[in-house]
Amino acid sequence: MASPAFLPGLAPAGPGYPTRFELHHGDCVAGMRTLPDESVDLVVTSPPYNLGIRYGRYEDSLASDDYLAWSLEWAGEVRRLLKPEGSFFLNIGATPANPWAPHELALALRPLFALQNTIHWIKSITVEPRGGEPVSVGHFKPINSRRFLNDCHEFVFHFTKSGKVPIDRLAVGVPYADKSNIARWGHTGGRDRRCRGNNWFIPYETIVSRDKDRPHPATFPVELARRCIALHGGTTADLTLLEPFLGIGHAAIAAGETGVGRCIGFEIDEVYLAEARERVGLAGSG
Repeated sequence: MASPAFLPGLAPAGPGYPTRFELHHGDCVAGMRTLPDESVDLVVTSPPYNLGIRYGRYEDSLASDDYLAWSLEWAGEVRRLLKPEGSFFLNIGATPANPWAPHELALALRPLFALQNTIHWIKSITVEPRGGEPVSVGHFKPINSRRFLNDCHEFVFHFTKSGKVPIDRLAVGVPYADKSNIARWGHTGGRDRRCRGNNWFIPYETIVSRDKDRPHPATFPVELARRCIALHGGTTADLTLLEPFLGIGHAAIAAGETGVGRCIGFEIDEVYLAEARERVGLAGSG
């Protein structure tokens, strides 16, 4: 595996702060080993799911034991790098034919982390308004099966070292539907904001061309990473975010848009890395 190539840069970011992007080409385990202990506040990532997805430079079909051993290797580096009050958000999905995959990975990481929250990323849902017709919103990959339902969600596991890390629930909150609750419940502090809960409906944006608009077979929406950053809380300019599996840079985009001070990423595929750099405004620099 190629050794990481250091590609720093500055690009415009949110809330008036520039984000320092340090995007590396190479294996994430080797790259993370070059970073000092407890130097990262926040990890937002989505590793290969081991479900046979066709990546450019990675074979996504390891034997189960090999996949879990590799996962423990890279996650062990994440634990070493994470600060005591840090948050590790791990997005992982399944297929109807392999529904245990996310749970097996979460259990494999149990010796390393406490599972503090389990978030359900809802990609598509059907709601039935009172007295109205059912309404379906969002996008999913339809399957033709006599055994399985269409799979419309993925997991985001929120790991911490202690299980006791404070989070900013209202940063991803929603207004009260019944405004009388604001005055009725003392915990509101007069604010029209309540906890969203752990079901996050975030549909993919409609695209015209997959090769042009989303040239990667397994991305999560930028909004998903934005919410993870917001939920972790704190002053974003003081945060260092790590994305071990950079892909085309959706977590990095979210870091820039929310004013995260420093964003470190690793990617083994040169094509994906170039796309990520372009998307965060670093094309042609470095």
